[in-house]
Order: sequence, then C-alpha cells, then structure tokens
Amino acid sequence: MPAVYWNPDPRIFCIGDFAVMWYGLLFAVGLICGGLYVYRRFEEYGIGFMFERLLVWAFIGIFLGARLCHCLFYEPDYYLSRPVEMLLPVTVDSNGFYVFSGYHGLASHGGVVGLIMATCIYAGLNKVELLPVFDFMAIATPLSGGFIRIGNFINSEIVGVPTGHDLGFVFPLVDDLPRHPVQLYEALFYFIVYIIMSVAFRKSAYMRVDRGFYFGSTMFCIAVFRFFVEFLKEDQVLSEADMLLNIGQLLSIPMAVAGGIVMLFSARFKSGKAKRY
Repeated sequence: MPAVYWNPDPRIFCIGDFAVMWYGLLFAVGLICGGLYVYRRFEEYGIGFMFERLLVWAFIGIFLGARLCHCLFYEPDYYLSRPVEMLLPVTVDSNGFYVFSGYHGLASHGGVVGLIMATCIYAGLNKVELLPVFDFMAIATPLSGGFIRIGNFINSEIVGVPTGHDLGFVFPLVDDLPRHPVQLYEALFYFIVYIIMSVAFRKSAYMRVDRGFYFGSTMFCIAVFRFFVEFLKEDQVLSEADMLLNIGQLLSIPMAVAGGIVMLFSARFKSGKAKRY
C-alpha cells in the first residue's frame, strides 16, 4: 500500500478575501457537540440554569490557558519580548506596525488548566458543587478534542515523524516523506475515550465510584496517551531537539499524576449500588 498524498485545501469556500476554513468549522462542531452533552447532563442534574454563564467562563479559561501555555512554555523568548502578541491576534511587520495575523499557537495542556481554574472560580462564586461539573465537562472534552485534531490533520499541522517505509501520509507542506498521521491517532483515541466514558456514566448506577471519577480517569487516560504519542510527533519548536522528553510530555506527567490521584480517591470498592447523578 503506497503512502497517501495529503494536501487538501484548508478552505471550504471563499467570499472575496474572507475564507471559511475546515479547521474553524471542525473546532466549532467539536465545541457545539461537547457543549450539548454538558448541557444535557446539567439539565438532568438540575443546574441547567448555569450552563450559558459557565460557557463564557469556560471559553475564556480555555483560551487564556491554551494561549499562555504555548507562549510561556514553547516560545518564551519570543513572546516575553512581545507581550502584546500573547493575547492579541497581531504581529509586528517589517515597518514596526502591528498587523492582524490571527493566533498561532494554542497548547491543549494549558487549555485544560485554564478550564479547571475558570470552572473552580465560577462554581465558588455561585456556590455550585464542583465535582459533578468537572465530571460532565471531562466526559465531553475528548469529543471536542477529536474534532480539533481532525482540523489539525486537514491543515497538515502537528505532523508525525517519518514512518521509515512507504506507509503513512505525505504532507507536501512539510516535505515528501511518508509520516505517521498522529493527528488521526489522537482523534480516534479521543473519540474512543468519549464513548467509553459516556457509556460508563449511563451505567453508573451499577458502579461504586464517587463524584470526580470521570474527571480523574479522563484526565489520566488522555495524559498517558499524550505522553506516549509524543514519541511519534515531530518537535513543535526548535528547543525540543535537544530535550530527552519534549514539552508536551513534560506537561503530561503532572496531569497524569493528578488525574490518577483523583480517580483513585473517588473509587469506592463496596457492594451495592452507588448514588446516580
């Protein structure tokens, strides 16, 4: 089987200078699908009233966390000397003027931390029980993440290392070598995690787990998978070339530890039925 030549147009259609991009569409679809799942769980749990307000907090937290994590961990030298570019979609041109450039660089680990912090603040201000909210959002997160990784695949972003044989995908925007389609590996894994967690939640009346279990187990599974799949990815920044573990792996370790601790402390090894959400 020869390598697949992968060079799709990242644009769905254009109207003048305005283009609708596949990545943007898939990003939106992922957020909408994840949001609908969370909304249904909120309604069942009796906290549907807080969904819209929490959604705003969550969006801000995810964006700030993902953006700052990329800037401070992946390219600190560049962004610390250009702090305006951390939060605004601009860059400095050759004449020293700020021009619109869009955002380049969002780190998923930072997005998770930002989401957790924003949710904690919101729940604290509104006196809402925190762990059920974390559980619902954690189950939906890999669903959104799967669509986003497909968007990365269409854009030929976050490519894998060469396969060493003719199997794989050739990304001509990068080079002519067959590479691992790691974006698809991640997307498939995230969809599988979502299916398992959502089905397990529906069967939770027969599981002795406490609130927080789905939050901890989802975070643990994704962090462990991210640690190992990073071995199949090309370095995201030049500074990773001389590192034993790349930045994504280093950030995955504390997330896996935290998720494992939450998961273990929430498990109840007793007979009988647990209280349903």
